[in-house]
Amino acid sequence: MTTTIQFEKQTKNLIDDLKSVCANYGLGNDGNEFKIITQVFLYKFLNDKFVHEVKQLDDKIAKADNWEAVLREYNENDYEMLMMQMSESTARLQPKHFISSLFERQNEANFSDIFDNTLLDIAKENSALFSVITEGGEKIILFENISKYVTDKRDDFCKAIINKLINFSFENIFHEKFDFYATIFEYLISDYNTNSGGKYAEYFTPHAVAKIMARCLVSENVSNVTCYDPSAGSGTLLMNLAHQIGEDKCTVYSQDISQKSSNLLRLNLILNDLVHSIPNIVKGNTILEPYHKDKNGRLQQFDYIVSNPPFKLDFSDYVEDLDSKENHERFFAGMPNIPKAKKDSMAIYPLFVQHIMYSLTAKGKAAIVVPTGFITAQSGIERKIREQMVERKMLRGVVSMPSNIFATTGTNVSILFLDKENTKGDIVLMDASKLGTTVKEGKNQKTLLSPQEEDYIIDTFNQHEAKEDFSVVVSYDDIKAKNYSLSAGQYFKVKIEYTDITAKEFEDKMKTFETNLSSLFEESKTLEMEIQNNLKGLKHGI
Repeated sequence: MTTTIQFEKQTKNLIDDLKSVCANYGLGNDGNEFKIITQVFLYKFLNDKFVHEVKQLDDKIAKADNWEAVLREYNENDYEMLMMQMSESTARLQPKHFISSLFERQNEANFSDIFDNTLLDIAKENSALFSVITEGGEKIILFENISKYVTDKRDDFCKAIINKLINFSFENIFHEKFDFYATIFEYLISDYNTNSGGKYAEYFTPHAVAKIMARCLVSENVSNVTCYDPSAGSGTLLMNLAHQIGEDKCTVYSQDISQKSSNLLRLNLILNDLVHSIPNIVKGNTILEPYHKDKNGRLQQFDYIVSNPPFKLDFSDYVEDLDSKENHERFFAGMPNIPKAKKDSMAIYPLFVQHIMYSLTAKGKAAIVVPTGFITAQSGIERKIREQMVERKMLRGVVSMPSNIFATTGTNVSILFLDKENTKGDIVLMDASKLGTTVKEGKNQKTLLSPQEEDYIIDTFNQHEAKEDFSVVVSYDDIKAKNYSLSAGQYFKVKIEYTDITAKEFEDKMKTFETNLSSLFEESKTLEMEIQNNLKGLKHGI
């Protein structure tokens, strides 16, 4: 077993142990279990990262049998100097905050209060670094009082947690990179794909989709760029994009209406060495109150945008508020209609697509997941948006994905790629719907792409290749001629196969056709006579 696989197994075992503790205290599959698991996991990660970095800075601590005792001997000034040498992405902890310190105090009275106050104190001392903000400017700090979710034996519950945390250390895995943490993050939230725990699909986009979006958007070296997701969820798309660019070469921005997803994104940023972007993570309604603006009050523009927006959502309560002078340019194609019934089926994704088009820099690029119906709709907002993508010369391509690429929805999806510098055209339209292997996931069917199929899509797109019945390269004029359709199938050439045969072969084939037809005609006459005779024999009766 390789070291990485061993660490992955140990980390997953820790997550399972924490879930087991929650189950033993009546919180199994409870919505509050999710909050406890993610916060305790984060506390463990930050504690071990602090220890790891302290040992890197002070050789005496690294070599000590009891590093906690050595660290506690530091006077206030020396301790402060040590903190100043630490990386900006590391939480500042005091010795009383260590898991080892709580382990030693677990038999004290009211231990649950000691446990909760420790987490709250860490959150307060690191508020500037780790807080997510709301659109109203309020701060959502790292931790909350988690023992409140347990009705009985709160002290025993907190002791059980500490005893699980003390037996494992993350210290040896901080050199691991994106793929490791992406796997761990997915495992961490995988059990919450239920209504009781929160709809998993709201927070997680399949890695195959995220990988294709990132690698088709960024195929060359870039640096000092901004990345944005206006409906970020847990940040899977942003993490893949940042990893493709380089975590130290980009700054991440996001907004999402869900506090839960904003907390998840914060956790994802911490795991993936993007702590510097946490101040840009906003909990809020992007469509109604977009938060990120420049010094002149205009919406901020970004170099790269990725998004898997909600397709349908009832926004009838505030649709009239969107009819403002400021929004007329942003929502150039207008507002979706409000249905008389089933308002939760209102199509909101066209607003996100327009918002993204408006939020790109002059050289900006974007990748957006849309329902496949968007690429061929012949009227309404969808058609107007596609027209503008062509007229503004910002369309880069479309990849239509296999059915059930998302296990939680039967909606067929396509990935829409925009590039403000693609003024000459050369647009790749791809039909990848026949790729993938169908598997069962719970009650749902899901299509999985192999790594080779993912690379096939990415390489074909980036190399602008036309491949029979798979991809086609077209111009803006070609798209106009096809009524602005972005479906690859409408551009594939119809194949007519010709076979050379001799005059004798032609004569034989024609004789065979004549013989077959004569036989069919004779059979038809026989059936006709039989039907007529049967009709004559019918009599009225009761």
